[in-house]
Parts: sequence; structure tokens; C-alpha cells
Amino acid sequence: MGGQELKYVKEAFDTNWIAPLGPNVDNFEQELGLYVGVKHVAALNSGTAAIHLALVILGVGRGDEVIAQSFTFCGTTNPILYTGAIPVLVDSEKDTWNMDPVLLEEAIIDRIKKGKKPKAVILVHLYGMPAKIHEIIAICNRYEIPLIEDAAEALGATIRGKKAGSFGDFGILSFNGNKIITTSGGGALISNNKAWIEKSRFLATQARDDAPHYEHTELGFNYRMSNVLAGIGRGQLEVLDDHVRKRQDMNTYYRKNLHFDGVSFQTEIDADDKSNYWLTAIEVNEKILSLNREEIRLALWEENIETRPLWKPIHQQPLYKDVPYYGNGVSDRLFKDGLCLPSGSNLKEKDMSRVVSAIQKVIKRQ
Repeated sequence: MGGQELKYVKEAFDTNWIAPLGPNVDNFEQELGLYVGVKHVAALNSGTAAIHLALVILGVGRGDEVIAQSFTFCGTTNPILYTGAIPVLVDSEKDTWNMDPVLLEEAIIDRIKKGKKPKAVILVHLYGMPAKIHEIIAICNRYEIPLIEDAAEALGATIRGKKAGSFGDFGILSFNGNKIITTSGGGALISNNKAWIEKSRFLATQARDDAPHYEHTELGFNYRMSNVLAGIGRGQLEVLDDHVRKRQDMNTYYRKNLHFDGVSFQTEIDADDKSNYWLTAIEVNEKILSLNREEIRLALWEENIETRPLWKPIHQQPLYKDVPYYGNGVSDRLFKDGLCLPSGSNLKEKDMSRVVSAIQKVIKRQ
């Protein structure tokens, strides 16, 4: 917390705007739009809800197909199942660990040949690392397929000076408790299409028609963010750039002090791209180190330092075992060899030093 969050929450209490919606929601949406560089924002209760609404607005329904990045959290892909559509999973490229543009085009061509032109593509900026967004936009434009840009982990990241989340037909943000800023739980759907965002607000408030009584002609959802939580978000936005700088400095510290053959980091491919380094992630080369990811993880656990494997690819998840998958082995390898290091904005240098020392010790011992 930055300190100003309580001021906005107190305003909500003092003015009795406790129930959903109110001035904090309106202002949070405006401030988010200005920060990310988009015209229209709907504050919601999760990033997953934002993806679901984007799919609904794009007309995705039962039996349709939606292409999604396989190397991600299930919050990206579960909304496809909510609509009754079929996920088509695409593997990552080795440079940024994000969706492989070559495989994406192969998947689109193959699905069209099979008589199933995808209704949307969902791209993820994994761990805040900018994807090859311009190549992917070009492919989506070529086949006239809308792009949903999942920037849930990438708020504050930039691509050629433009904020992640502002490139797609829709952008997705998350303010879950583990993200770079939080509203306790929350998310946002963003777009330059005014009609789409107005529609999302309508659907997110149970699709209540304009009537003096409760009238519903469409299926709606209870997805709006509350005025109290939006107050937390307003305070968090004031410290977002500080949090981004802390995460970037943390990544620099880890790189400098874990300079071993066999340890590599997720890295930007262009000098004009800047990850927010929501998490600092490494890949461990067992052949060079004679030491695998899991041995390092367990050694750190013994010293009361929690690290985690990278996301388990969606195509490896039992829930998705029967869906189409276009792979090259990159995300399988990263799941086997990758590790997320402690990356919270509240870490001090002494904490990072303890992490580094523990990793250095296990590597040198081996």
C-alpha cells in the first residue's frame, strides 16, 4: 500500500457510497484510461470477468473456436469454456515466452481449412513481458480476427513507448491481490470502442434494462467493481510507477548477482520494450549446471524462501486435455526448467541478498 488508499476509502464511507458503483469507480475508470492510453474503461471484479465479457460482446458462443496462448494461467482460458466455445491452444516462442506468431498463423490457417474460423485470439504478456504484439496484430488483421490483449500481469509495461493493454481490440487488466497493484480483487476491460465498453457495463450489472422495475431481456452477470475497492485502486494507481521501478530494479539485481552459465532470464527482445517485471523468472539449464529447477526450489524452501515453477501450460491441464493444440515444446520446457523468484514490491535489498545467497550456495555446492 502506498498510503493514499485509505483517503479514498474514507471518502466512500464519509459520503455513504458503499454499495457498488459511485464516484471512486467513475474516477478510477478515468484515471486508468489516462494511464494506459485508452478512451474507455469498465472497472470489474476480476480480469477473468473482463475476458468473459469481451468474448460475449464479440459474439462468441457454443461451438465457436477461440485461439489462446497455452503458456498462461487458467483465468485466460476458462472464460472461453464459460461461453461454450472451444479453446484452440498455441505454444510460445523462445524469445519472450509468449504466443508464437508463426504457430498462431499456422493454427488460423488450419482451423479455417477445417471450416472453423476462430472468433477471437487471446494473447498474454506473460509475467509482464511484452509479447511480439505487432506481428500478432498483423496476423489478426490479415484474417480479420479480433484480438483480446491479456495484460493482467503487464500493467505499466510498455511497447515502443505505448502501454501494454492498449493495442488489442480489447485490453484486459487485473488487480488481484498478487498483481503489481491491487484493489483486493478486481479487474478492468478497456477499449477505444465506446459502444463495447458501454455494453460491458450493462452486462456486468445483470443486464438490467432501463425500467422503473427490474426488467431483463439479456443474460447479465454480477461483475462490477465496488466503490470501496475502486478507492483502493485509485490510491494504488498513485504508486504504480514506483512499483514498476522497484520490480525492474529487482530484476536488475537478480541478473547481476545470478550471473551463472546455465541460468537465463526472461528478457525483452527490443530495446524500446520495457517489461514491468511483475515477476522475475529464470530458466535453469540442467545439462550445464548438473542441477535442475526442482532441486533449486527445494533447497530454497529448506531456507524458508518460497519460489514457484512457471505456469503449467494449459495444454497440460487435465481440464483441457482434449482441445486442439499447436505446439513446439517451448512452454513444456519452460514449465520443466523455469522458476519464479520472490518479486514483491515490499522486498528489501537484504531480502533479495538472502535469495541470491541461497541460490549461489546450492549452485556452487553442486
